[in-house]
Amino acid sequence: MSIAIEPARQPDVERLLGLGDQFARSLYPPDECFLLDVAELEAPNVSVFVARVDNDALGMAALVVKHDGSAEVKRVFVEDRARGQGLAGQLLAAVETAGRQAGVRVIQLETGPRSVAALALYEKHGYRHIPLFGQYIGSASSVCMEKRLGLIEP
Repeated sequence: MSIAIEPARQPDVERLLGLGDQFARSLYPPDECFLLDVAELEAPNVSVFVARVDNDALGMAALVVKHDGSAEVKRVFVEDRARGQGLAGQLLAAVETAGRQAGVRVIQLETGPRSVAALALYEKHGYRHIPLFGQYIGSASSVCMEKRLGLIEP
């Protein structure tokens, strides 16, 4: 298994995005699915991490670095056939390492109350519940979390 930063605009990633969209929309109303599209994932402050097994893209996550020293995890998704194998946890670890290297001190994220596996994953990896922030304020379908990162020592 490998995890690397890859372009968002490629068939493998776009396929994962489509599957992630379908999954999110099966749980939440469309106006409460806060999904970044391919163009948004191509922004200079966004890194897209792709997990591959035998060159097959099975999972992804994105890190959006903000100007205030924080970042947001977006688009965490692992295909059904690869769930339960630790892929999502490895993607989170890769995202956190990149965040530390970029000087990020806090990583935040948004998920939903029906995303039980995601909530368990984030809690297991040290994310704590916080009040809704930014565009998620007022969303009945949002749960926000964050993790403080220790910086890498030189």
